[in-house]
Amino acid sequence: MLRAWRIALVFALLAIATAVAAQAIDPLPFRDHAEELRFQHLTSELRCLVCQDENLADSNADFARDLRHKVFELMQQGKSDAEIKQYLVDRYSEFVLYDPPVNAGTWLLWFGPLLILLAGGVAVGYTIRKRSRAGTPATPTDTGDDW
Repeated sequence: MLRAWRIALVFALLAIATAVAAQAIDPLPFRDHAEELRFQHLTSELRCLVCQDENLADSNADFARDLRHKVFELMQQGKSDAEIKQYLVDRYSEFVLYDPPVNAGTWLLWFGPLLILLAGGVAVGYTIRKRSRAGTPATPTDTGDDW
């Protein structure tokens, strides 16, 4: 009896795994292979707004699926990649882009790590210099006493 329950549990888990995998497959009617490659490249450059650490191509979220369909629809309308990205940025801000442009709002994002690294280098250099000066023995001076 226990063995029958184990087999039933294994089949139930396989059914759930199959349903999840089937949900991840999202076939779209591409005209040709080039269009499919363009779609894959474009969705890999866009962030899933639900998951935030996955791109649109890899996310299984329902919202990501809807955005993939919207990207496909815009491609079918003849929009360029730049126009599609701008459409999404207008609605969801530059956060939807994995590679945001350098502008006044993102300069700290782009150059902040370099500034922190430079500041750390200056601080380490200053500390090393200060310690080497403090640890250097003073040179003896002539006092004029010759004993």
